[in-house]
Amino acid sequence: MTKSDILRVWGRVLRGYTPFLSLEITKECPLRCPGCYAYSPEHLGSLVTLRQLSDFRGQELVNATVAVVRRLRPVHVSIIGGEPLVRYRELCELLPLLDRMGVEVQLVTSAVRPIPEEWSSIPSLHLVVSIDGLASEHDRRRTPATYDRILKHIAPYRIIVHCTVTRPMLARAGYLSDFCRFWSDRPEVHKIWFSIYTPQQGDSSAERLRSDDREKLFEELSATVRFPKVHLPRLVIEGYRNPPRSPEECTFARLATCLSADLKTHVTPCQLGGKPVCEECGCMASAGMHGLAILKLGGLVPISAIFNASLRVGGRSAQTA
Repeated sequence: MTKSDILRVWGRVLRGYTPFLSLEITKECPLRCPGCYAYSPEHLGSLVTLRQLSDFRGQELVNATVAVVRRLRPVHVSIIGGEPLVRYRELCELLPLLDRMGVEVQLVTSAVRPIPEEWSSIPSLHLVVSIDGLASEHDRRRTPATYDRILKHIAPYRIIVHCTVTRPMLARAGYLSDFCRFWSDRPEVHKIWFSIYTPQQGDSSAERLRSDDREKLFEELSATVRFPKVHLPRLVIEGYRNPPRSPEECTFARLATCLSADLKTHVTPCQLGGKPVCEECGCMASAGMHGLAILKLGGLVPISAIFNASLRVGGRSAQTA
């Protein structure tokens, strides 16, 4: 994030708007990925699940999304799901509208279906494809969004590869480097991102890292930075090493509004929903913002102090917008 980006975020908060908006644009998804937080029973609290919500379709979805963006005036919108490509027809109309409104859009997809060709000409659109490790592991977890299908569907585009590191990936030395080697050789890929699996309270799944996995994790991540397409700034790694201890300490959670598929229900306490274990947070956005927040402008004033003051002046937390 550049100084101009910080100023834009600061200005939005001062005027009572949210700088970051995350939208679960649909409740539908053809995948059943292990560890998916969006469909966990507690994602939206104890009263309703994502699949029980009423979501929008057609022109109603376009109009409702534009209305939310006009009301909250975010700098950046992250479109997630469900699987956003389920609503590709609506997105073909919505994405150019958001571009004309001056909003940067990150669309996170499994690339399970073809991506409309006209999206490649939208300057503000950043396509992020979620990939769960090397082909043998990914295909088992994410069928029908297999490697073969992804490679076919991303061919005309420039994409960001996003991988969430889970415990099984650390069982073999050099696994993450092998992953980076494969995707770095693809001309469609211009960045590779890594998050870390963030558990919910009570999670005992195979994906959750144990305490003795952490050093191995950082050795593996440090080895990946030799690949030019890996985008893993030092402040992000420091954010992973020392994550915020609670949502109240998480700069990204405080500056982001996260809405589920009805575009009304808030996802709290952050975009992960439910009851995440903050001490093991592996959210890249959270790590990056937390690392940024402790930096000092001019060597004197922590950026976190500026954001905290802005939130007080703006009169509310972004999550309650």
